[in-house]
Amino acid sequence: MNEQTPLPLEAHGLRKAFRGRPRIDDVTFSVRPGRVVGLLGPNGAGKTTTIRLLLGLVSRDAGDALVFGVPYRDLERPPQQVGVVLDAGGLHPSRSGRQHLTMAALRAGVGADRVEAVLAEVGMSRDADRRAGTYSLGMRQRIAIAAALLGEPRLLVLDEPANGLDPAGMHWLRQKLRAFAAAGGTVLVSSHLLSDIQEIADDVVVITDGRVVAEATMAEVLADPSGTLEGYYLEVTGTEGMVR
Repeated sequence: MNEQTPLPLEAHGLRKAFRGRPRIDDVTFSVRPGRVVGLLGPNGAGKTTTIRLLLGLVSRDAGDALVFGVPYRDLERPPQQVGVVLDAGGLHPSRSGRQHLTMAALRAGVGADRVEAVLAEVGMSRDADRRAGTYSLGMRQRIAIAAALLGEPRLLVLDEPANGLDPAGMHWLRQKLRAFAAAGGTVLVSSHLLSDIQEIADDVVVITDGRVVAEATMAEVLADPSGTLEGYYLEVTGTEGMVR
């Protein structure tokens, strides 16, 4: 890669406080192209806030958040650059999955043919005309992932995308993310499912109490004496002694 080519994601000294209390404190990490990166941490560690800072959905108090070298708001045609899953519960209950995706395609400036393509890709073609209010959490999650894929982006940013997926859905998601990276795409995925992250991630970033406490390749993680991502995670987060 040319040294001048911007990285897909960069966080430099990000800080954010809510009601005067630091939530994110000097978060710095980068995501290289063609990699699946697991963003890990305990509940309340600041993972979702970090993602929202990277995407410009929350104003930062200090630091820089860059997507392909610029702030997210300065991207040209963002849906063709970044696909995002933040909340699978954001579907209007009276609209069908197809209607939701059709509206998202209009906003993204992509053709209607992409709606049918992503429905097939996430295995929702048969249920596309059902009202979203009748969907299970896993089905809503599949529609959210379909919406992220509409613009054929180069980068996926996914916050707990496996929530509600059954084993077949989780298997599909693992395969999809690895194939996406193999084709040159980049993925930042937040998850509590350490076994899944161990299978798919090339790198991990671990956040605790709003700070990055570890950034490593999966090869480095597995070379740790524990030999597993779970053991490494418990060690770097200081929670090893809390587990029986």
